[in-house]
Amino acid sequence: MMISTKGRYALMIMTYLAEHQNEGSVSLKDIAEDNNMGIKYLEIIVASLNKAGLLESTRGKNGGYRLNKAPEEYTLSTILHVAEGSLAPVACVESDCCENSPNCKTYTMWKELDDLIEDYLSSKTLADLL
Repeated sequence: MMISTKGRYALMIMTYLAEHQNEGSVSLKDIAEDNNMGIKYLEIIVASLNKAGLLESTRGKNGGYRLNKAPEEYTLSTILHVAEGSLAPVACVESDCCENSPNCKTYTMWKELDDLIEDYLSSKTLADLL
């Protein structure tokens, strides 16, 4: 499993918003400039985070984005699943789609690795990153 730039940026955006949550809404321009990111790519990522209900957005002159919950209420797993979709190390553990899984000598190992990854990311929150 390799986390893409989209997943890394999603975590960086959410962490940035957590750091600045007492300042009100934060503009994408500020996030992009302070983190050396492209604003167009951030728009795509923030749209998915917003659609998933992880953010609230405000329009207008002082508009921007902010967390709609406390940082300790966001697990890294939730954020990465929104950005990445599946975090499974191999496709067969993603949806038990492989008809060979009952006889596969490696399936159990891959499933255990997937569970370890999920358990770890579910145990960490944005507050832990701060």
